[in-house]
Amino acid sequence: MKVASVEAIPVSYPEPNDFDAIRHLCLVKLTTDDGTVGWGESVTMWPESSFATKAIIEGMSDLVIGRDPLHNDVIFRALKDRAWWYGYEGGIASFAIAALDIALWDLKGKVLGASVLDLLGGPVHERLPAIASSHAHYESIPDMAEEAIEWLSTGLQGMKVGFGKRGKANLGFEHDRDVEYVRQMREAIGPERSLMIDLGWVIKWDVMTAIKRTQAFDEYDVDWIEEPLGDWDPEGYANLRSKTKTLIAYGEKEWTMRGFERVLATGTVDVVGCDPGRAEGITGFKRMADRVEQNRRQANAHAWSSAIVTAASLAVSFSSGACKLFEFKPLENPMQHEMVAEPFDHVAGWVYPPSGPGLGIEVDEKVVDRYRTERVLA
Repeated sequence: MKVASVEAIPVSYPEPNDFDAIRHLCLVKLTTDDGTVGWGESVTMWPESSFATKAIIEGMSDLVIGRDPLHNDVIFRALKDRAWWYGYEGGIASFAIAALDIALWDLKGKVLGASVLDLLGGPVHERLPAIASSHAHYESIPDMAEEAIEWLSTGLQGMKVGFGKRGKANLGFEHDRDVEYVRQMREAIGPERSLMIDLGWVIKWDVMTAIKRTQAFDEYDVDWIEEPLGDWDPEGYANLRSKTKTLIAYGEKEWTMRGFERVLATGTVDVVGCDPGRAEGITGFKRMADRVEQNRRQANAHAWSSAIVTAASLAVSFSSGACKLFEFKPLENPMQHEMVAEPFDHVAGWVYPPSGPGLGIEVDEKVVDRYRTERVLA
């Protein structure tokens, strides 16, 4: 069996969990000479990066077409060698490798009649706690607390909330408002549920602001604070870590193992984030999770796009002792709930190992075509 065709498919869709913003992905469809199909995805976010990724995938297709999908590691190495010329440290090349790698793992599992999780060595967890991964949108803090209670009423065991997002929440900019938000949220969800704060790219705290804000959050048992000083500030993070008790999470903006190794070497990170749709797919995420486990830190999947990346993230999360929970977007959205026949979900606050051949998903190509983007959006 050989890969016969590679199709890169930019899609654009409205995301209810992001104040109905239009978000962009580049999917990949690999088809073998016997008609077996594997799906992959890159989390490109912007229309221009979707189309740039499409071009790189098409350019790399000669390294995939005609190859045996069982040899996915060999193909991954070839893709990395090609990317040396235009994306050695990541970027658009890593998006392309991510999508192709996920699709190759999907194909490999389907050919062998095994789940990707089985191919990774099997589950080390019987189940993982499921939490809501949300953005703060409303002006009223009580309204946001009420919304959180509604989400958690389904059994979800906690929540991570993004500051600095679209909408009227205005979180991340004013000390008193931020602390009051955390106070009311903790009171609303109770002491037994997890609460994480994720600082979006719009937030630009200096070190002293991060220390003062996080110290105030410590009173309300915030589990971790994500990227309070952005993607890279080893001295700042060391200072913050020495003065607060909340766990520090970052790493999600890294593309390659070299980037993750650099973060781990600082000794300032407790939770290392990774998106397989960005950081070179299942192969990249698994290698990262193994190193995080060796360093006795926690790894966490960023699965905030389509069901394809969710499936990939679940497979790696269940195969790694470093992963301790799994995030779900609380509001239904097209890429999670329309694109696949059986959307992923938790059961009374727990998520269980994925099953079925490959990624274990059946993609509805009519839905893919509905959101397909043929040109860069204005």
